Amino acid sequence: MSTPEKTKPADEFTGLRGIFFPIYNFEIKKFLPMGIMMMCILFVYNIVRDTKDTLVVNAPGGGAECLGFLKLYGVTPSAILFMVIFVKLANMMEREKLFYTILAPFLIFFGAFAFVIYPNVDLLHMSLERIQEIQASYPNLHWFIPVIGNWSFSVFYILSELWGSVILSMLFWQFANEITKIHEAKRFYGLFGMVGNLGLVIAGPTIMMCARYAKSFPADIDSFGINLKFLMGSVMVAGCIIAFIYRWMNKNVLTDPRLYQPGEGSGKKKKPKLSIGESFKYIMSNPYLGLIAILVLAYGVAINLVEGVWKGQIKIAFPDKNDYNAFMGQFTTWTGAITILLMIVGNNILRRLSWRSAAIITPIMVLATSAIFFFVVWEGTAHDPMTPLLGTTVVMVAVIVGQIQNVLSKGTKYSLFDSTKQMAYIPLDAEAKVKGQAAVEVIGGRAGKSGGAFIQSTMLAVIGGSVSLASLSYILGPIVLTICAIWVFAVSAGWNIPSSGVSISLTSPGSAD
Repeated sequence: MSTPEKTKPADEFTGLRGIFFPIYNFEIKKFLPMGIMMMCILFVYNIVRDTKDTLVVNAPGGGAECLGFLKLYGVTPSAILFMVIFVKLANMMEREKLFYTILAPFLIFFGAFAFVIYPNVDLLHMSLERIQEIQASYPNLHWFIPVIGNWSFSVFYILSELWGSVILSMLFWQFANEITKIHEAKRFYGLFGMVGNLGLVIAGPTIMMCARYAKSFPADIDSFGINLKFLMGSVMVAGCIIAFIYRWMNKNVLTDPRLYQPGEGSGKKKKPKLSIGESFKYIMSNPYLGLIAILVLAYGVAINLVEGVWKGQIKIAFPDKNDYNAFMGQFTTWTGAITILLMIVGNNILRRLSWRSAAIITPIMVLATSAIFFFVVWEGTAHDPMTPLLGTTVVMVAVIVGQIQNVLSKGTKYSLFDSTKQMAYIPLDAEAKVKGQAAVEVIGGRAGKSGGAFIQSTMLAVIGGSVSLASLSYILGPIVLTICAIWVFAVSAGWNIPSSGVSISLTSPGSAD
């Protein structure tokens, strides 16, 4: 039996290849399919993410105000339920079968939604008159009623949210961590983010092109229904590519001893399953972990509060579903392009500046751009949304400023926040790294995603009626700025983190918010 070729040649990369593509030729067989798989996953995620907002925000009786209720009472319980199901299936099935079992229901629903459910929503959903009648009877549940009345849109929204955390964060990264060796991960993972974000750059123009084509049909035809068929068709094609690549890798890569040997993965320790109570207790016993939790919690709450108001402004500016979807498509394109650029810049910032200098950029960026956005919205509420301003309208200025805020916030999040957060675990001992990261993800991650939704939905329910998030900007704005100030303080607190010369690879670049 011949000796396998060395999996790590002695010569190192130099020049541009060392900067942009430090992959050995024989590793391309392993790296490229994984990169394309991640690109397809992010392509699907951004198609369905933009479509879910279009559906819920423009649903009969609905609006951006419904999003908080959906995130808090729909996405969070569904995520917990899915985790229970996933763990049970993982104990019953082998890895490859589990992958297809989890992937298939998503693709089946997205396809069925476009070709079966949406064409029959008039039969399946409450009528607008019925929704308005119930809203009048229960004013404190004004924005929750459309979530129930337009139930299939809500299910689409929930599954779209779960796609990022389930397919990318769980299936893809668990597979990558299992088959990628440590010396490969240092070179592969950063590039996965670069290749993966091309999915955003492709998804954006796809959304815009489908929206424009659909609008060319006569007015008596449901153009958005046609748009949906094209979009979900592309989702199903991308999903089939994901499944095909996964199968191909199991047959051709995992059988190649140069590229994979069982037990030689990237070596990540299995994170302990901590309950919310156990996580809170563990964090409270370690002030250092408490600071990390504040970073994660602050980002999640702040970005969700801003997005809720911003999406309400988009609905006013683009009342047509196709126009709304097209706008979200160009937003996705810009997000992907700016993120790739900032990831290149961010790597240089991490190498040249101290940890504190790199980590404080994200909260300052969110604080400054949020302050400008809420000021514009607050000023706009005192006028008619269509009042001329700066060569356009008040509401369009708010939409553009909000878009810039979201693009820059997400770009700095993916390029700097994720990396500096991972670096913050370096000084901890081995046990604290494992348990601490698990605790922070439970408290900071879950609470961050649902915290903003809780604030919005509670305010809307207490006030009642058809009050909009924009009209509450004088309350939401100061809350966001206060959260960002606490975030800045947490970054400026005493840390013991290696400054320069530390190479950190993102574990989930371009992942869900």
